[in-house]
Amino acid sequence: MKPFKKISFFIVAIIAFLVATFLTMSVTVSANTSQSYKKAYFAGGCFWCVESHYEKVSGVIEVISGYSGGRIKNPTYKQVASGKTHYIESVEVIYDPTKISYNDLLVELWHLIDPTDIDGSFVDRGKQYRSAIFYTDETEKHLAETSIAELNQSGRYNKPIATELIPFNTFYKAEEYHQNYSKKNPIRYKYYRYRSGRDQYLEKFWGDDLHKRSTKTTNNSTENKREYMKPSDEELKQTLTDLQYEVTQKEGTERPFKNTYWDNKQAGIYVDIVSGEPLFSSLDKYDSKTGWPSFSQPIEKKSLTEKVDKHLFYSRTEVRSKQADSHLGHLFTDGPQPSGLRYCINSASLKFIPQNELTEQGYEQYTTLFE
Repeated sequence: MKPFKKISFFIVAIIAFLVATFLTMSVTVSANTSQSYKKAYFAGGCFWCVESHYEKVSGVIEVISGYSGGRIKNPTYKQVASGKTHYIESVEVIYDPTKISYNDLLVELWHLIDPTDIDGSFVDRGKQYRSAIFYTDETEKHLAETSIAELNQSGRYNKPIATELIPFNTFYKAEEYHQNYSKKNPIRYKYYRYRSGRDQYLEKFWGDDLHKRSTKTTNNSTENKREYMKPSDEELKQTLTDLQYEVTQKEGTERPFKNTYWDNKQAGIYVDIVSGEPLFSSLDKYDSKTGWPSFSQPIEKKSLTEKVDKHLFYSRTEVRSKQADSHLGHLFTDGPQPSGLRYCINSASLKFIPQNELTEQGYEQYTTLFE
């Protein structure tokens, strides 16, 4: 063998050894890490909603949709949905106990369900959609019992907690098309979720506390703390058009069918033209046939304030932005179900941020709405 070939062979051998060592170390590290994770099992109605919620919780590694509580092997969605198998739509939550406790996972469950419903969850009726906690040991059982007792004593509900405590037996993963459904089919998911009435119920029972849950962000930091300030009146007169100033500052109204966004169908969010505060999403926009942009709900209800408007011969509910106090439009009760609300908003009060520009313009936390 020539010297060059000997050296080449030696180098190749060293590289192969290093690669093998690295792969062995990676597998060992991965195995050691995964061994520290734990699994918890919950049911809260449609597993699409339960899965998507827990996936956003800090400390949760993975969430899998599936079925628990029955006896037959390898149940199918069709079998479970029939309500004849004793299985319940459930999720397997894989979490890091050094970052989130089992008790915290229980708290997340209460902020996701109606725990007093014994016959299903929201629009989904039947025992296969009821809420349940599948405990894997006596510690989990005790924590769940304590949490339920505290919720019963809180006086928040006028009916007793009906969420069942069931000893964990087995968990079968649901069909692949059910996994990460909210991300694979965002439009269908958001339509289903809105129509289910879940969010409207949770908003009613938890209010502002609902938005304080510990969730993940793209950079593992806290939610963007950007402040939305109102410029001086002098600045507004220089930066706004005459119509925008008249509408936002003088409670004016633009002409129907002759404004910028009444028929805009692009995906994105609508922010206050004055302060930039996020107000509405295109996912909640619909054609009300009035000639003004109409929304069934705001991105966050706390971003709006409501006042009685008596400028006409009858009273109306005026809608204003929270931070800049801009006049936006009016709120009516002839909107689509389940909310029945119509936020009739002036285009002149809004600035539209397209979905593909959310990050660029500083609204990256809202990109998840369109995933």
